Order: sequence, then C-alpha cells, then structure tokens
Amino acid sequence: MAPAVKRSANGYRPPARKRARVLWRALTAELSTHVEREWYGSGPHRLILSGRKVEALAAHPRDPRPTNAGQGRRILAGTLALDGGSLRIGEAGDPFDTASPTRRFAVSLHRFDWLPDLVAAGPDGARRALRLIDDWRRTFGKWNAFSWGPECLERRAFHLACAARSLAAEASDAEAADLRRDLARQARHLAEIQKIPARALERAVAVTIAGCVLAGKPGEALIDKGLKALSRHIDRIVLPDGGHATRSPEAGVELLFDLLTLDDALRQRGKPTPEAAARAIDRLSTATRFFTLGDGGLAAFHGGETVGPTRIAAALAHDDSGPRPLMSAPHSGYQKMVGGSLELIADCGPPAAGFLSIAACAQPAAIEILCAKDRLITSCGWSPEAAGAHAFRLSDAASTVSVGDGSAGRPLSGFRAKALGPWLVDGATQVSAERHDDVGGVWLDIVHDGWRHVGLTHTRRLFLDAVADELRGEDSLTPMAALDLDAASGPRRYLPFAVRFHLHPEARASIARDGKSVLIRGPNNIGWWLRNDAVDVEIAPSAHFDHGLARKAGQVVLKSQVRPEVGAKIRWKLTRAEG
Repeated sequence: MAPAVKRSANGYRPPARKRARVLWRALTAELSTHVEREWYGSGPHRLILSGRKVEALAAHPRDPRPTNAGQGRRILAGTLALDGGSLRIGEAGDPFDTASPTRRFAVSLHRFDWLPDLVAAGPDGARRALRLIDDWRRTFGKWNAFSWGPECLERRAFHLACAARSLAAEASDAEAADLRRDLARQARHLAEIQKIPARALERAVAVTIAGCVLAGKPGEALIDKGLKALSRHIDRIVLPDGGHATRSPEAGVELLFDLLTLDDALRQRGKPTPEAAARAIDRLSTATRFFTLGDGGLAAFHGGETVGPTRIAAALAHDDSGPRPLMSAPHSGYQKMVGGSLELIADCGPPAAGFLSIAACAQPAAIEILCAKDRLITSCGWSPEAAGAHAFRLSDAASTVSVGDGSAGRPLSGFRAKALGPWLVDGATQVSAERHDDVGGVWLDIVHDGWRHVGLTHTRRLFLDAVADELRGEDSLTPMAALDLDAASGPRRYLPFAVRFHLHPEARASIARDGKSVLIRGPNNIGWWLRNDAVDVEIAPSAHFDHGLARKAGQVVLKSQVRPEVGAKIRWKLTRAEG
C-alpha cells in the first residue's frame, strides 16, 4: 500500500491541508508517546502507582461472556492455545519466559485471555492461574511498554478484577496481598492512559470494575475516577439507536458485556448504576438484536467479525423483552430488510472518522444476505485481530462495488499509522439512504461519494420482494456534477468496475451454462440463482476471517466497464432455485 503522502493507485491525492493535518497529529502523538514511555518507566511513577495499600477484596463481578472449562483443563495439562497459536509449557512451565509463536499470541497472553477459562476449570485451575500470574509478575510486574500498554492492560485489568475473588480463595495470605496490589497498580495506571482514545470508555469501565473489587478507600478512589471518565465518554460512544460510534456491531456487543459486568459490580457494592450506563445497556441490547441475523450470528461490518449464536445469547440473556421490530438504525447508519426467506443488512453510512476509524473499512453500501437461514453473502470479516491484513479493509473485500484498482478510502500506513494507528482516510463522506416499506416488499436506495476521486457517485438500489421471495439490485455509477480537476484531468478512459458478492466459507457457487447465472448453495443445500446483466462473471477465491484467522472462501464477481463522463450500471437478482 502506498504511503499516505503519495498518489494512490487510482491517481487520487488527498488535499494538502488534510495531509498536513494528519501529519501534525501523527507528530504530536509520537512525541507524546515518547514522553509517556519515559515517565511510565520511572521510579517516581512506580511509587505513585503503589498508592495506598489494599487490605481486602469486596465485589465479585460476573462477566456474562461464555467460558470454556475444557480449554482451562488443556492449560492444566500443559498446552496453552491462544488466538490461533499454541505453546507447550508443561504442567508448571512459564510462558512469559518463552518466546511466543506469534505477536497475536503474545498480546492474548499478556491480556490474560486464558484466565476466565482457567478459573472455570475449578480450584486446580485457580491455583495454576496464581502461578502463571506470579510468573508474569517476576518479569513484567514493574512496568513494560508492551505488557503495560493499552492493548494489553485494559483486558488484563478486567480479567483480574472478575477473577480476583476466585483466585483469592485458593491463595495464601502473601499471594492474596500480591494479587490485590497487582490489580490496584494496574487499574491506577489504566486510568492514566490517554492513547487509543477510541477505547477510553472501555478503559473507564475496567477501572470502575477494579475499584468495585478492591475494598476501602483505594477502591472508592478508582470507582470515582472511573465513573467520571465513563460519564464523559458514554453518550459519545453509544449512539441513540444503540450502535457503537466505531460502527462495528461486534464492538457494541463487547461493550454490552463490559457494562453488564459493571452493573453487577456496582450492585454488589451497594452503588447505583449511573443512568447513562443503564440507558446504554438498553440501547446496546436493542442494537445487538438488530444486528443479529436469522442464523443467530452477528453481522460483520467495520472491523467486527461474525459473532456466533452462543455469545449473542449470553449478551442478551439479561433482556427478557424478546425480539423488537427494529428495521432501521439511522444513527449507526444501517438498514435491515426482511421478507419471505431472505434477510439483509446494508451499510448506509459513512465510515467512522479520525481516532474512531482504527478498524473502519472502506466499504460503503456493503451488504450481508441470509437466505433460508444460510449466510450466503457476507464480507471478508476483517478485524484488528488479523494483524497486518489491512488490505481486507478496502472496497473489494466486501459485497459492494469496486472501481478500477482503487478503493473508496484507505488505512494510513508508515509513520502516520505507527503514531496514530491505522486510521481510515479519504473514505465516503456523503452517504444517504431512502427506504420505502409496503405490503409487497421493501425498497432501499443508498447513494455515496466514496468514488469521488474518479468523479463517480455510486447508487445501490435494492428491492426485497416478499411475495416472490427474491432480491433485486441495481448498482449504478453516475458522473458527479462537479469533478475535482486534479482527479478528472488526463485523457478520457474506461475503468473496470465490479459488483462483488463475497461468499461465506460454507457456501459454494457454480456458473451456469449461459456463462452469466450463478447458482449458490449453503449448508442447507437450498439453491439460489444470482442472475445479472454484467459483461462478464467470475467466481474467484476470497477469504473470511474468524478470530483473526483467514478461512478459504469464494466470491462472485460481476464485471463491466465505466467511463467516468458517462457512467454505467449492473443489474442483478437473487431468487430461489426451483426444486
């Protein structure tokens, strides 16, 4: 991927003012990081973190996320498997003194992602967890830029807080004192972190939960600090329709889990849950139901993966109000269409901008389609766990339109990405959606300017016919009223463009004898015809991410050409195959 200061492959160069603004923010962030690193590693800072001694534990918050006791027993047997990597440590080995197989494994290891499963394995698991925590403390207990960085610390403090009482029940007095001191120091440091502002709310929740677990004035101080930070961020991150400000459905579900844990911790301490947090829980629950398709799994957009039915059920177990007839999430920028045996969710908003766009994708008007409970049409499902695979954030990695070899936005790279994170830049800024419902079906028109750098507007028109049980679509590229002179200069040309339908790994497709129609089948073996008027049709390889690991998949690519001064369109229809 080209550096941000150069022209991209499609010839687009961002305005100089925008490039300068991003560069200035990157320089400022890099300087701030350097200063923080020097301060955090100093003796005076470690002394401040020590603070007042914690004499006892108080609350025992319950994290509603499902645990896997079997995984905990495998750790007891000596095998540590995390995020696609595995390490044989034996029954008493130290994984923190051994090279991790991958960086993702190391992050998960230092987050203590193994802790909930190990505690779920019973008293033996708790005792093994205490030994592992002691191993971590010997090497990383004072301070370390990686282990104490926001990527690891937030989740580690959360896991420690939820497991503290279970661990203390199997600990000696000295081990229990070390555990309380660890949690207090890490929570105090977590409350100071300003880096990765998109996670500020999640950090505030973790700090507050840790405060609920620690008794006395040290706990009260953390609760006060955490709740003040929560009040500053919660209404900005949780949108009125329950969506997460990053526009990631998965981020919303994970935040819902955290807030439910916070609610339980505050109740145990006899403290009221802030009204804003209670309102956010209700809104996030509604949004989770909206983003959950008929197969029980979550839709995958903007750095969120497909979350399975078991986890979704756990997130909604507190809410006995049942499914709600929500078909539109206007603040989040999504629309849902349901009719017959077809179900669809469409991205109808611009990607998040600035620090909220670290996981955003350049895929305006992308869709996911469920056919007779089979998830057939989806996206590559990229998430930040797929480290380094940022190409899957581009337009051709989702079920939408791509033009030429460019994208409707791109992530930062090089120095800017190192300092700020891989923000998405040059994405769609103007996205509108118009919906009409009637007894026969649903119309949805989506228009966006993500292809303005080639002088084109993309309009996606969808009609879900509930009577005929079919979905009809038309993707049009039309000339913009006023072209950017820099982007539009040069000879007239034809650009290749494509309408892509990425298939779920369990779906398969074949082209009919006419060379145009495509038959798609899912696990239930029900066939669906994708008919179209494209110039050419291809079935190409693709990938689908699951917990950051790529699975083989396919994609149907409808191809044509467009002249920016004239425009072009492709029409298609998805209908059930007879028999």
